[in-house]
Amino acid sequence: MHCSIRQLDLHDKARIISISADGELGRRIRDMGLVTGTEIEVVGRAPLKDPVAIRLRGFTLTLRNNEADHITVEKLEPAR
Repeated sequence: MHCSIRQLDLHDKARIISISADGELGRRIRDMGLVTGTEIEVVGRAPLKDPVAIRLRGFTLTLRNNEADHITVEKLEPAR
């Protein structure tokens, strides 16, 4: 199932499929390490669901929903 990071629930794991942001926002997103193939996990959300905290490559990053909407992910199945 493909969706944006905003649509993931707490503790969901996913792999980045694509980034649709262009220009400065697209560059900034990629500079933060959010590139195709990167696996992420949602580790927190603010009370009003914005921003979202994600864990990737050993660090935690927070994104506003308007940034997270540009990142399409494929939800990974939980480990059994």
